[in-house]
Amino acid sequence: MNFQLGRTKTVRRAYGIDEIALVPGDRTVDPEITKTNWKIGGLERDIPIIASAMDGVVDVNMAIALSNIGALGVLNLEGVQTRYEDPELVLNKIRTTGNEDFVPLMQEIYKQPIKEELILKRIQEIKDGGGIAAVSGTPIAAIKFKDLIKSSGADLFFLQATVVSTEHIGKQGNQNLDLYDLCNNIDIPVAVGNCVTYEVSLKLMRAGAAAVMVGIGPGAACTSRGVLGVGIPQATAISDCSAARDDFKKETGKYVPIIADGGIITGGDICKCIACGADSVMIGSPIARSQEAPGKGFHWGMATPSPVLPRGTRIKVGTTGSLESIICGPAILDDGTHNLLGALKTSMGTLGAINIKEMQKVEVVVAPSLLTEGKVYQKAQQLGMGK
Repeated sequence: MNFQLGRTKTVRRAYGIDEIALVPGDRTVDPEITKTNWKIGGLERDIPIIASAMDGVVDVNMAIALSNIGALGVLNLEGVQTRYEDPELVLNKIRTTGNEDFVPLMQEIYKQPIKEELILKRIQEIKDGGGIAAVSGTPIAAIKFKDLIKSSGADLFFLQATVVSTEHIGKQGNQNLDLYDLCNNIDIPVAVGNCVTYEVSLKLMRAGAAAVMVGIGPGAACTSRGVLGVGIPQATAISDCSAARDDFKKETGKYVPIIADGGIITGGDICKCIACGADSVMIGSPIARSQEAPGKGFHWGMATPSPVLPRGTRIKVGTTGSLESIICGPAILDDGTHNLLGALKTSMGTLGAINIKEMQKVEVVVAPSLLTEGKVYQKAQQLGMGK
């Protein structure tokens, strides 16, 4: 349904994850027999969770640990891990500096050039530890390091920017990224993002993307929506982009997974993203709260260090438990931020969905009061859903 915003603009209503609810059907399933496996670039994972390529979330050890439990972690090839031989010293500065000095410190830290030998070293360390080497870079990094990444032994490459398109108009004389060439000639699967529309998703798939990341600005540490005024709430964005996936499958026979990226805090959020059409989710702040996270209770966005226009901030998320308890349980918190896999499987059982494809087909309703209805005591006492 479209609305008249004014004499010159007709708009449509878009919905966020907090505004929807999932409706049980006419059957239920034992959660223990539900299947949450999915595929990306020929790799099958048991858990549809990817840890974001953020310096406070994923390092070599985290990437290995996530691989071992059946999930996936993405290492930022433009972060501190590839700029500093010993990134811990730098991470400690980021964690301990005051709010007033934070942005200048980040800009100074990320002035240090990326070292090709460290890119190769980090990828090899992940492989030597038995992990899946999934790495991330911006279009600029893809242009600069394409051949290095191709020969590095990496298993997956995530091409990420605030917004990615197949039709970028650059300055005269500047080299622009040929997305089709990257996806088809780098010899490893390329996940591409981020986007929020049907049309762009379809173009990215036709260019050869092995997966499409959906989400502009909903992340806990991201400020893009405030700085740029850009974005579409996640429930609508995921639904639109998953429709492109389904149409591309009919058109070509190829299935390109949709990854919901950003704005995901609880197990319920993951369930809603998949019900809207996502095949997997990419999360940052929930993993940043683990004991193993390199941020040690702090979390910051990928665009935070921008020398011209920072579009992220540092937030304190605290440390609430081990990676195992956050992803697989058992939960030691009652607010939905632990045992994310258990929440997904229980929700699937409640909704009668045996696998991810069936979960994508459950009924969804608009329900703005879902998270507040009847929760007056929890809110007043800051317990459970009222925290």
